[in-house]
Amino acid sequence: QVQLVESGGGLVQPGGSLRLSCAASRRIRIITHMGWYRQAPGKQRELVATLGSGGATNYGDSVKGRFTISGDNAKNTVDLQMNSLKPEDTGVYYCNFRNPGGDYWGQGTQVTVSS
Repeated sequence: QVQLVESGGGLVQPGGSLRLSCAASRRIRIITHMGWYRQAPGKQRELVATLGSGGATNYGDSVKGRFTISGDNAKNTVDLQMNSLKPEDTGVYYCNFRNPGGDYWGQGTQVTVSS
């Protein structure tokens, strides 16, 4: 069974930066979409950023201009560079790969932005 393994979360002060990484444990074919989502306590999971197989990106309104998604479809990896972090960015961040067979999710990595 394929697993997505995330890394890079942690505690950072407001205004700081973190880089999240995600890799598949074995090859996933025909990925159409890679992305990052997050869930804050008491809230629904929300879109952070997505990267299509053709290179198109999409960002949630609250992170535009601060976060950058990048990835390698062939290597099954996706990263999220997060700059100018705010306390409201706190939550569990999940990576997602999608192919015609369905969705794959990571186990989540905690990001806490606090002074």
